[in-house]
Amino acid sequence: MRRVAKLSAACIATAALALTATACGSTSSEEDSSSSASSSSGKGGIKIGLAYDVGGRGDRSFNDSAARGADKAEKEFGGSIKELTAKSSDTEADREQRLTDLADAGYNPIVAVGFSYATSVDKVAAKYPKVNFGLIDSVATAKNVDSITFTEEQGSYLAGVAAALKTKKDHVGFIGGVDTPLIKKFEAGYVQGVKDTNSKVKVDVQYLTHGSDLSGFASPDKGKEAASGMLDNGADVVYAAAGSSGNGSIEAVSGVKGAWAIGVDSDQYNIPGLSKYKNSILTSMVKNVDVGVYDFVKSVHDGKPLTGNQVYSLAKGGVGLATSGGFIDDIKTQLDAAKKKIVDGTVKVKTS
Repeated sequence: MRRVAKLSAACIATAALALTATACGSTSSEEDSSSSASSSSGKGGIKIGLAYDVGGRGDRSFNDSAARGADKAEKEFGGSIKELTAKSSDTEADREQRLTDLADAGYNPIVAVGFSYATSVDKVAAKYPKVNFGLIDSVATAKNVDSITFTEEQGSYLAGVAAALKTKKDHVGFIGGVDTPLIKKFEAGYVQGVKDTNSKVKVDVQYLTHGSDLSGFASPDKGKEAASGMLDNGADVVYAAAGSSGNGSIEAVSGVKGAWAIGVDSDQYNIPGLSKYKNSILTSMVKNVDVGVYDFVKSVHDGKPLTGNQVYSLAKGGVGLATSGGFIDDIKTQLDAAKKKIVDGTVKVKTS
């Protein structure tokens, strides 16, 4: 049976001052909306804590992929899931409090979804040595942490190959949610894939926010505006690595005949909330965060917790291109050849 409790980041901030997370959560509409599916954990069940990045469950991209992994584990092993979601205005103290609240409530394992949790995971994990933590998209130093990382640049290289083969204007675009080293990996691989395929293709690059401003991952309006600007400037394929901001990019592309959007993290062609735009989604650079989360939770359930850095590469199926819609079927031979070169080391994909 399943129990999912959602607490807002604002609620947690209040909890840090005066209330417990449980009391705060019990008054939230999100808690109420999920209570109909609540039940007590059965014997042998596992209590999974999820600390989402901005956007949380329902972003149709990165966080949703992590959620799928936890959902699969919960369905297979029984137990419960508690979800806490970050705000773009979070401080380091907010992130530490979120993880601490989950640990204090007895959740184990706890998955921190996103690189922004890197410092807080190390701090909190040291205080709770018997709790198993998972960290996505960054490498921790604490001994009780499983770092779950991906070769985003390799999957993005293939997205670049697809873009270069599909553009009719020799002009494509890349939108990054936040200008960070992680998103730079997406950009680097994409640009290299485009240029290795056709050096004449122009690549426009734009980041929605910079530095500690993480709102670029949760601002569909900004994504739509950026994509519209690129389309107006002549681009006809736009790849957005920007969390839920990418939904706005896809919407903008759908309004231009002959233009293509490339999704990210999840197979966005098959996301119900984007169904009306699916005929404009060329492919998605799928990053199998769900697999990493499931593998980690299973390891804890089995009594053999993963630690260290688990790298999910193109060769291991950690990243790749979705084929839903059949829009890249005609370039499968070229994509397979590019993949082979990456896997066998003939092509070294840049990370910056």
